[in-house]
Amino acid sequence: MTYHPRQAPPGRRQLLATLVSLAAVTPTIAPSIAAAQTAPALATQATVSAASSTDRPVEASVQAASELGRAFSDVAARALPSVVSVHVESEAEMPEAMGFFFGPGAEGGRAAPMVRGSGSGVIVRDDGVILTNYHVVERARRLNVHLRDGRVLRGRVLGVDRATDLALVKVDARSLPVARLGDSDRARPGEWVLAIGAPLGLESTVTHGILSATGRTHLGINDVEDYLQTDASINPGNSGGPLVNLRGEVLGINTMIAGRNTGIGFAVSSRIAQFVVDQVLRTGRVSRGWIGVGVQDISPTLAESLRIGDTRGALVNTIGRGAPADRAGLRVGDVVTSIDRSPVADGDGLIRVITCKAPGERIALSVLRAGQTVQVTVTTASRPGANEVADAIATSVAPPRRQGHGLRLAAIDPRWLQRLGITEPALGVAAVDPGSAADDAGLRRGDLLLRVDGAAPMSLTAVDDAARDRRVTLLVRRGDEQRFVPLVLD
Repeated sequence: MTYHPRQAPPGRRQLLATLVSLAAVTPTIAPSIAAAQTAPALATQATVSAASSTDRPVEASVQAASELGRAFSDVAARALPSVVSVHVESEAEMPEAMGFFFGPGAEGGRAAPMVRGSGSGVIVRDDGVILTNYHVVERARRLNVHLRDGRVLRGRVLGVDRATDLALVKVDARSLPVARLGDSDRARPGEWVLAIGAPLGLESTVTHGILSATGRTHLGINDVEDYLQTDASINPGNSGGPLVNLRGEVLGINTMIAGRNTGIGFAVSSRIAQFVVDQVLRTGRVSRGWIGVGVQDISPTLAESLRIGDTRGALVNTIGRGAPADRAGLRVGDVVTSIDRSPVADGDGLIRVITCKAPGERIALSVLRAGQTVQVTVTTASRPGANEVADAIATSVAPPRRQGHGLRLAAIDPRWLQRLGITEPALGVAAVDPGSAADDAGLRRGDLLLRVDGAAPMSLTAVDDAARDRRVTLLVRRGDEQRFVPLVLD
């Protein structure tokens, strides 16, 4: 506790010095009756003037705050009719919230034959098409959609995209209020946003905050990541609800939080959401572009070493054999500086653009190669994401084998490996035991093990065999990225 001592009264010498100073500064003051009678009036007038001067900025501040409050209310009134609550009955054993996710909360425990949960959604077409999160409707047996006007309608899943955790749901209705998807690429950190949904089952809840960051990736949650970060309060049940700006445009779909009460929440960008909506409505599924490259950012030190000055772009460090980039003549060491005439700032920027291209699209790359600018045209193929690899594992040529380090591994059909440009054997991670050494190392279902202590795994026991000294280094592929992962057994 901090104590603040009272100010002591001045001593006599200090008081005398103060009076002398006043006399020197204000020599016109005389101890007359007239002056004494005038002083209170002057003091009162000065007080009123000072108060008026103080009130003006206060009133201006109150007015500005009121206008901002009215803006929030107007946006909420415009957006709320298009926001729905999604109530789900799902199969027992449905994955509950893990890591950052806040999926539907289970009731009745794992022993119950069915579990119930709820999330949110936003109407994107007036005939009843609703955008929500995949993890809200995962394994749903029954969907009930609660509209703002009080109606409860049966819903069905139109299509899902596990790679981005998005899904489309359809209800039979007409002339519904529709939310407008904004341009998340133009969103700026610091701008006001509102999160709308049904946290903890409390429908039509509105919270506000700012956009904390854009283009968040490498969170290790989804195969394709492009998140907006916000400090607007979001909680379990907000999943699938919109994050809107002060123009009432949907900038993102609220998806996950980091911990609880941290002020760190994430929404899938509207750019990704629009791509998913278009693909599902057109074909019933999502197929995204892929060219088979691994890229990295260019640090100042790396730029100096490559002798490319202040060039910005994405440095190609991996090309899958037979992949579209390989067939187009792209090379390891190339620096991609633009795609379809739009500048590329870094590796994430390149991948974000490619994943929003449909398979079969031609894209024009400007490449810096050995000091010269080269034009490369690549035709995208269907992206073999981690979820597709997980499906391949589920139908692998041999049943998964549980190992002592918490991994269940499966051999992969060589045809799947060829799609990824992998010519040697690889093991697929079919499951990871919670709390195991593999879980601590960050491994997850859908990962591919390309090397075990520097050698290609030739059998399902390769990791156990190499880990006899309680340590093993794995080369892991996840999506388009590869990394070395140390696995340490207790």
